[in-house]
Amino acid sequence: MSAITDHSSPRAVPFRAPSVRLALKPVGPSPGQVGLDGAWWPRSRDLSAELPALADVLDPLWGRITRIAVNPRYWPIIPQRIFVNGHVVKVGWFTTELDPHMILLLSGTSGRWDLLVIPPEVSATSAARLMAAASASTTPQSTATALLAAELVDTPSTSSDADTGRPDRLTASMRPYAPPPRP
Repeated sequence: MSAITDHSSPRAVPFRAPSVRLALKPVGPSPGQVGLDGAWWPRSRDLSAELPALADVLDPLWGRITRIAVNPRYWPIIPQRIFVNGHVVKVGWFTTELDPHMILLLSGTSGRWDLLVIPPEVSATSAARLMAAASASTTPQSTATALLAAELVDTPSTSSDADTGRPDRLTASMRPYAPPPRP
Protein backbone atom coordinates (compact mmCIF):
# COMPACT_ATOMS: atom_id res chain seq x y z
CA MET A 1 0.00 0.00 0.00
CA SER A 2 1.38 3.39 -0.86
CA ALA A 3 0.52 6.68 0.72
CA ILE A 4 0.42 9.98 -1.04
CA THR A 5 1.01 13.06 0.99
CA ASP A 6 0.27 16.49 -0.24
CA HIS A 7 2.38 18.46 2.23
CA SER A 8 4.18 21.51 1.09
CA SER A 9 7.90 21.49 1.67
CA PRO A 10 9.09 23.13 4.88
CA ARG A 11 10.20 26.71 4.60
CA ALA A 12 12.27 28.87 6.87
CA VAL A 13 10.33 31.24 9.06
CA PRO A 14 12.34 34.12 10.49
CA PHE A 15 12.72 33.94 14.24
CA ARG A 16 11.73 37.09 16.04
CA ALA A 17 13.11 37.42 19.51
CA PRO A 18 10.88 39.00 22.14
CA SER A 19 11.26 42.75 22.20
CA VAL A 20 13.44 44.27 24.88
CA ARG A 21 11.56 46.25 27.50
CA LEU A 22 13.68 49.37 27.49
CA ALA A 23 13.21 53.12 27.97
CA LEU A 24 16.04 55.55 27.20
CA LYS A 25 16.57 59.24 27.76
CA PRO A 26 16.27 61.24 24.56
CA VAL A 27 19.73 62.79 24.95
CA GLY A 28 23.15 61.17 24.98
CA PRO A 29 25.24 60.41 28.06
CA SER A 30 26.71 63.27 30.00
CA PRO A 31 30.37 62.67 30.80
CA GLY A 32 31.12 63.01 34.49
CA GLN A 33 27.46 63.11 35.47
CA VAL A 34 26.25 60.34 37.73
CA GLY A 35 22.73 59.50 36.71
CA LEU A 36 20.61 57.06 34.82
CA ASP A 37 20.39 56.94 31.06
CA GLY A 38 17.18 54.93 31.10
CA ALA A 39 15.64 51.72 32.41
CA TRP A 40 15.60 48.05 31.44
CA TRP A 41 12.95 45.57 32.56
CA PRO A 42 14.26 42.05 31.91
CA ARG A 43 11.82 39.14 31.69
CA SER A 44 13.91 36.90 33.98
CA ARG A 45 17.02 36.80 36.13
CA ASP A 46 18.87 34.76 33.50
CA LEU A 47 21.57 37.13 32.27
CA SER A 48 22.74 34.67 29.61
CA ALA A 49 19.31 34.93 27.99
CA GLU A 50 18.56 38.60 28.71
CA LEU A 51 21.84 40.44 27.97
CA PRO A 52 22.27 39.48 24.28
CA ALA A 53 18.86 40.95 23.40
CA LEU A 54 19.63 44.14 25.34
CA ALA A 55 23.06 44.62 23.78
CA ASP A 56 21.66 43.77 20.34
CA VAL A 57 19.23 46.70 20.60
CA LEU A 58 21.80 49.12 22.05
CA ASP A 59 24.68 48.34 19.65
CA PRO A 60 23.21 50.35 16.74
CA LEU A 61 22.10 53.19 19.04
CA TRP A 62 25.18 53.62 21.23
CA GLY A 63 27.94 51.99 19.25
CA ARG A 64 29.45 48.57 19.80
CA ILE A 65 28.91 47.46 23.40
CA THR A 66 32.20 46.00 24.64
CA ARG A 67 31.63 45.43 28.36
CA ILE A 68 28.71 45.02 30.73
CA ALA A 69 28.85 45.12 34.53
CA VAL A 70 26.21 44.21 37.10
CA ASN A 71 26.00 43.89 40.85
CA PRO A 72 25.66 40.15 41.64
CA ARG A 73 23.15 40.65 44.47
CA TYR A 74 20.08 39.88 42.32
CA TRP A 75 21.63 37.73 39.59
CA PRO A 76 22.07 34.01 40.37
CA ILE A 77 24.51 33.38 37.49
CA ILE A 78 26.67 35.93 35.69
CA PRO A 79 28.17 34.79 32.38
CA GLN A 80 31.76 35.81 31.64
CA ARG A 81 30.89 36.75 28.08
CA ILE A 82 27.98 36.91 25.67
CA PHE A 83 27.84 37.03 21.88
CA VAL A 84 26.17 40.01 20.22
CA ASN A 85 26.04 40.81 16.51
CA GLY A 86 29.09 38.64 15.77
CA HIS A 87 31.32 39.97 18.54
CA VAL A 88 32.05 39.06 22.15
CA VAL A 89 30.91 41.28 25.01
CA LYS A 90 32.66 40.74 28.34
CA VAL A 91 30.45 40.65 31.41
CA GLY A 92 31.70 41.41 34.90
CA TRP A 93 30.41 42.30 38.33
CA PHE A 94 31.09 44.73 41.15
CA THR A 95 29.64 44.46 44.63
CA THR A 96 30.41 47.83 46.22
CA GLU A 97 31.08 50.04 43.22
CA LEU A 98 27.79 49.40 41.42
CA ASP A 99 24.23 50.01 42.61
CA PRO A 100 22.45 46.64 42.92
CA HIS A 101 19.57 47.93 40.78
CA MET A 102 21.72 49.19 37.93
CA ILE A 103 23.54 47.80 34.92
CA LEU A 104 26.59 49.48 33.41
CA LEU A 105 27.27 49.21 29.68
CA LEU A 106 30.48 50.41 28.04
CA SER A 107 30.90 51.30 24.40
CA GLY A 108 34.24 52.00 22.78
CA THR A 109 32.72 54.88 20.81
CA SER A 110 30.17 56.39 23.21
CA GLY A 111 31.47 55.76 26.70
CA ARG A 112 29.49 54.67 29.74
CA TRP A 113 25.74 54.09 30.02
CA ASP A 114 23.85 53.36 33.24
CA LEU A 115 20.42 51.75 33.22
CA LEU A 116 18.01 51.13 36.06
CA VAL A 117 17.24 47.41 36.22
CA ILE A 118 13.61 46.90 37.10
CA PRO A 119 13.17 43.51 38.78
CA PRO A 120 11.33 41.05 36.52
CA GLU A 121 8.77 40.37 39.27
CA VAL A 122 7.54 43.97 39.38
CA SER A 123 4.00 44.64 38.14
CA ALA A 124 3.56 46.26 34.73
CA THR A 125 2.11 49.40 36.32
CA SER A 126 5.09 49.89 38.63
CA ALA A 127 7.52 49.07 35.83
CA ALA A 128 5.91 51.68 33.58
CA ARG A 129 6.28 54.36 36.27
CA LEU A 130 9.90 53.37 36.93
CA MET A 131 10.75 53.38 33.22
CA ALA A 132 9.18 56.80 32.78
CA ALA A 133 11.04 58.20 35.79
CA ALA A 134 14.42 56.77 34.74
CA SER A 135 14.11 57.93 31.13
CA ALA A 136 12.67 61.41 31.75
CA SER A 137 15.16 64.07 30.81
CA THR A 138 13.53 66.70 33.03
CA THR A 139 13.47 64.83 36.34
CA PRO A 140 16.30 65.31 38.81
CA GLN A 141 18.94 62.60 38.70
CA SER A 142 18.36 59.78 41.14
CA THR A 143 20.06 56.49 41.87
CA ALA A 144 18.49 53.23 40.78
CA THR A 145 17.91 52.13 44.36
CA ALA A 146 16.33 55.49 45.23
CA LEU A 147 13.88 55.14 42.32
CA LEU A 148 12.93 51.63 43.40
CA ALA A 149 12.55 52.71 47.03
CA ALA A 150 10.34 55.64 46.01
CA GLU A 151 8.16 53.29 43.94
CA LEU A 152 7.85 50.99 46.95
CA VAL A 153 6.65 53.88 49.12
CA ASP A 154 4.26 55.19 46.44
CA THR A 155 2.73 51.79 45.63
CA PRO A 156 0.05 50.95 48.18
CA SER A 157 -0.35 47.28 48.97
CA THR A 158 -3.71 45.73 48.24
CA SER A 159 -6.02 44.69 51.04
CA SER A 160 -5.44 41.02 50.22
CA ASP A 161 -1.70 41.57 50.67
CA ALA A 162 -2.28 43.15 54.06
CA ASP A 163 -4.68 40.40 55.13
CA THR A 164 -2.34 37.55 54.27
CA GLY A 165 0.81 39.22 55.50
CA ARG A 166 2.38 38.54 52.10
CA PRO A 167 4.91 41.20 51.10
CA ASP A 168 4.09 43.08 47.94
CA ARG A 169 5.81 42.03 44.74
CA LEU A 170 8.32 44.87 44.66
CA THR A 171 9.47 44.20 48.21
CA ALA A 172 9.99 40.52 47.46
CA SER A 173 11.90 41.29 44.28
CA MET A 174 14.30 43.61 46.09
CA ARG A 175 15.60 40.83 48.32
CA PRO A 176 18.93 39.29 47.32
CA TYR A 177 18.65 36.07 45.33
CA ALA A 178 19.02 32.97 47.44
CA PRO A 179 19.11 29.56 45.77
CA PRO A 180 16.53 27.06 47.04
CA PRO A 181 17.76 24.68 49.75
CA ARG A 182 19.06 21.36 48.56
CA PRO A 183 17.06 18.28 49.60
